[in-house]
Amino acid sequence: MLVDSHCHLDYYTPMELPNVLARAADAGVDEMVTIGTTMAQSVTLPALIAGHPNLWCTVGVHPHHAAEAPIPSPEALAAAARHPRVIGIGESGLDYFYDKSPRDVQADNFRAHIRGARLTGLPLCIHARDADDDIALILKEERDREGGCDFLLHCFSSGRGLAEAALAMGGYISFSGILTFPKSTALRDIARDVPLDRLLVETDAPYLAPVPFRGKRNEPAWVAHTARVLAGIHGMTPEAMAALTTANFRRLFRKAESAEAA
Repeated sequence: MLVDSHCHLDYYTPMELPNVLARAADAGVDEMVTIGTTMAQSVTLPALIAGHPNLWCTVGVHPHHAAEAPIPSPEALAAAARHPRVIGIGESGLDYFYDKSPRDVQADNFRAHIRGARLTGLPLCIHARDADDDIALILKEERDREGGCDFLLHCFSSGRGLAEAALAMGGYISFSGILTFPKSTALRDIARDVPLDRLLVETDAPYLAPVPFRGKRNEPAWVAHTARVLAGIHGMTPEAMAALTTANFRRLFRKAESAEAA
């Protein structure tokens, strides 16, 4: 069994989604987490996945959208996260590549999400692009100020320094189809050094399709290709890597495990 720990199921049309989910099941991808990117969109996700006990969601504001509406308070994030299908906060973080929101607004938004994750006890899904130093700095400042939170760096494509800083703070690292790209040698070297108990896999679908589907519209079924490459990096079978990353998902996203048991 595999878990796609980060995808965007609401980016598929109602006509497309049943087939996307069926192909995922056929590929052994038994669970998926669809991600919040704005507060208005986040609150629609529980209804989208209703009737699918293998689907989960998060609530949060992506850095691209941080300036489009008032930054949610930690308490507002916590209130939205009370729904039983909401198992995480985010995605939030910093994106200095596109800079679609002012950097100070991105930082305030990121801090609110860290505090929301701390308040709820749910893990924070972090978006980090071309902002390694500030991501690490804000995580450390918030940890030193009021205590840390559980988190993962999603779709990891950053440098070794951020990976090491995140791991030192207890974070997890999730790899996407970028790991399979021919030129991602440095990323594969970093992945090789991530402890086995901190690894997750994702698609970020419909973006970043892995080899051999690069350039096509991505979907959760294809997380198996990323997991296979990650297994090879660590000298494991794909089946062992699937079991490992699923166990790590359960450890990080504890609310999913408790809801499933109930």
